[in-house]
Amino acid sequence: MLNNYRSWGNYLEFKNHKHSISLLDSKNYIALNKLTSGKLLPYGNGRSYGDVCLNDRGTLLDTRDLNDIIHFDSKKGILKCEAGLLLADILELIMPHGWFLPVTPGTRFVTLGGAIANDIHGKNHHGSGSFGCHLRSFELLRSDGVRLQCSDVENKDFFSATIGGLGLTGVIVWAEISLKPINNEFLDVETICFDNLEEFFALSKASNESFEYTVSWIDCLAKKPHLGKGVFIRANHNTNLHSKIKKSIPRVFNFPFTPYFSLINKSSLRFFNTLFFLKSRLKSKKEQQHVYSFFYPLDSIRNWNRIYGKKGFLQYQCVIPNENACNIIEKILEKISNSGQGSFLSVLKVFGEKKSPGMLSFPQHGTTLALDFPNKGKKLLKLLNELDKLVIESHGAIYPAKDSRMSKKTFQTLFPAWQEFSDFIDPEFSSSFWRRVTGVDI
Repeated sequence: MLNNYRSWGNYLEFKNHKHSISLLDSKNYIALNKLTSGKLLPYGNGRSYGDVCLNDRGTLLDTRDLNDIIHFDSKKGILKCEAGLLLADILELIMPHGWFLPVTPGTRFVTLGGAIANDIHGKNHHGSGSFGCHLRSFELLRSDGVRLQCSDVENKDFFSATIGGLGLTGVIVWAEISLKPINNEFLDVETICFDNLEEFFALSKASNESFEYTVSWIDCLAKKPHLGKGVFIRANHNTNLHSKIKKSIPRVFNFPFTPYFSLINKSSLRFFNTLFFLKSRLKSKKEQQHVYSFFYPLDSIRNWNRIYGKKGFLQYQCVIPNENACNIIEKILEKISNSGQGSFLSVLKVFGEKKSPGMLSFPQHGTTLALDFPNKGKKLLKLLNELDKLVIESHGAIYPAKDSRMSKKTFQTLFPAWQEFSDFIDPEFSSSFWRRVTGVDI
């Protein structure tokens, strides 16, 4: 039976068959393969913004029942578990023992397999690189029943292809990762307001050696001389062995319905930006925050994606190499500001030099800008096509995990390794994203 599935951005909707794969016995898997319709694609928690997690008219293999802990070495900080486990569940297990994720995105409600398939990155990329840099090994199950143990020494080619491989090389059954030691669940956080892009780059340069986490929120509606103004946030894990801070996990609220129209518009953006920056200037510049408040502020609003209305939103994240970063990002922000299509969530950060082992991984040394836009149809698509040209001009990249509309030409220009990667795709696997950016129904 075909069911409707949407991306997290609520912009794309496709019909998919769906099968749970709680028992991944090779023989059962081959039998399932014969019973399913169309191409296959692993499906985690559906938090990708675009269509990398969708497979129109094909079959989604639901991995959420692959959620067992296989082994946790609480002394060495090594965790081996099944790939359908949420990062939220991993954190609940490891934090009481003094460990944290080596790299985490802006939500803890993604699966371990999804984190690998999209090679997620976080606020510590300048020092720690992407998630794939901390992956010790994993097992890959192919559609013919073959199981491959993959690491940087065993089946290295499939190890590289699967990290950032968008779920196309097979089903990740389990994975083993190295964890990060922490003394408690809090961070020492410093917030600094800046007035333009030049100040942002100066703050990044001054902060990256002494602060493990750095990120900035910027005002996309600002114009020169304040183009790129924002709030710079830097932090380190609190080093007290027994923190006396009162535990302050943020409360969770639910956005209860999807309005007919987007609540994010030019007027609400100006109001939010004014309030946000005023609050940042008034509050103490130094404070202590719980890890959930610092890393996952949007997780405190369940179904926050509904705020953009029935037409949904598109996220756009690019990375620009450092030699062109200031100039190109200035041009990007000018185009956005002039269009009046400001982004509610506008995040700016410098990526470090640590190279991911992933063949198609998005992060590279440079500056990344992530933006959310309410869906305004052709007007927005025209703007994003203009931004694509600037990214291509700079030899940067666009993040597939968040993309909903990148053209075939753009993808193949920005990811020249796509043809080499194609050799490792499971012949029974495909996705709506892959068909869109390659024109190949493998």
